[in-house]
Amino acid sequence: MAALLLACYAPVVRALVAQWYNDPDMGHGFFVPAIAAYIAWQLKDRVAGVAPEPNIWGLLLVIWGGLQLYIATLGAELFLARTAIVFSIIGAVLLIGGTRYARIFAFPLFLLFFMVPIPAVIYSQLTFPLQMIASQVAEVAIGLSGIPVIREGNILELAEQKLNVVEACSGIRSLLTLTFLSLVYGYFAEKKSWIRAALFFSTIPIAIAANAGRVTMTGILANFKPELAEGLFHEAQGWVIFMIAFAMLAVVHQIFVRIDRLANGRSTILVEPA
Repeated sequence: MAALLLACYAPVVRALVAQWYNDPDMGHGFFVPAIAAYIAWQLKDRVAGVAPEPNIWGLLLVIWGGLQLYIATLGAELFLARTAIVFSIIGAVLLIGGTRYARIFAFPLFLLFFMVPIPAVIYSQLTFPLQMIASQVAEVAIGLSGIPVIREGNILELAEQKLNVVEACSGIRSLLTLTFLSLVYGYFAEKKSWIRAALFFSTIPIAIAANAGRVTMTGILANFKPELAEGLFHEAQGWVIFMIAFAMLAVVHQIFVRIDRLANGRSTILVEPA
């Protein structure tokens, strides 16, 4: 079954890997199937004593994936073609192992969707608002630092430099990667479902704040040394800011843990008999 899927989807997989390599926004794509496979390997003991119960709905899902690939190929729709392989993999698990197998491996199967780039239409709808937010926050922060700055849309004009907050500086890269990492981090570091969900949604403000901080730092440094706003230093700055964002996620996790302990402690006191 795996060999047949690979043969059918080989061109899609080849193009997908090429985009992971060439598109900075999808650099995390290489880690998605590896981490999903590792999690699935950890779950193997849960299916060791479970007899497979093949489910015909799995075959229908595999066929659906094939039809979706065919339609996407005719219409040159990359997103549909790439998600088709995920649907086919889920269908294969359901077909061979049955419903219980699909439930056990539900999380690593869901993670596979994160290896597929979001559609261009949604991407363009997200990037511009993020550019504007980063520009607005950076304008205020740079102004508070005592450096004169004027903003026109997503362009920041300093005394010695003009900074254009382009799509690459919108923060969409950090948002996509951090969202995936929040799910993996929550899976390994937390057992409570509400905290996992809260960590997932907290990646949005964290990514926005981290990216706005990066633009602010770039503006401040560029005011004193314009060459620091581009090149290797600017790229390295992005990695540092991303690591700070991940550290912020860990801090937020600890805040949620303490809130949960306080809530449980208060509940225990309320139900304690007189």
